Amino acid sequence: MHYLGLDIGGTKIAAVVMDAHGWEIRRYRCPTQKSTYQQFVSCVVALIEQIRRDVQRPMLTGIALPGSISPLTGLIKNANIQVINGHALQADLQQLLGQPVVIANDGNCFALSEACDGAGQDYDVVFGITLGTGCGGGIAIKQRPFIGAWGNAAECGHITLPGYMEQEDGPSVSCYCGKHNCVESFVSGSGFSERYQQMTGNLLTPAAIVTLAQRG
Repeated sequence: MHYLGLDIGGTKIAAVVMDAHGWEIRRYRCPTQKSTYQQFVSCVVALIEQIRRDVQRPMLTGIALPGSISPLTGLIKNANIQVINGHALQADLQQLLGQPVVIANDGNCFALSEACDGAGQDYDVVFGITLGTGCGGGIAIKQRPFIGAWGNAAECGHITLPGYMEQEDGPSVSCYCGKHNCVESFVSGSGFSERYQQMTGNLLTPAAIVTLAQRG
């Protein structure tokens, strides 16, 4: 049996195939298509089907993504890929692919990985933060993910910044979660670009902003 893991972010999808011994077999990467829910699902299905054709082996498939599955409804919530919120993504993918698919929050996957065989394996409690297009987090306790009653126990990206003052910090920033001045609106790739645009009028990628800063 082989294993297929997808890490879906707001900008790209990274995938890796491993054999039964944990050795990497193949690696893939493609842009995240997210104009509509249908486009997103088609993008994920197309990638998995391509990998199936390449590998020609049965694969257990797991997906890590921003957001979480509601324990009550089975629907995606709190994802910065907003077109997937409110949809039964796991059920839809399983139907289209004809196989079981496991979906979990990317921050929880990161924390669990570090707790099991990474930097946190000697600790009972591991907290990890993911930084990319968005900002997320995960908790693992005794090598098991802790998601809380609502499935979003460690979503640190949606903690409101304490002491935010518009006269010093600029206009209040609305977040797709419904709150204002969330950590993710500032501490993330997208937040970095948006704050730079707010200050200068120019929209640049985080990499381009860092390059300008290094040039002085």
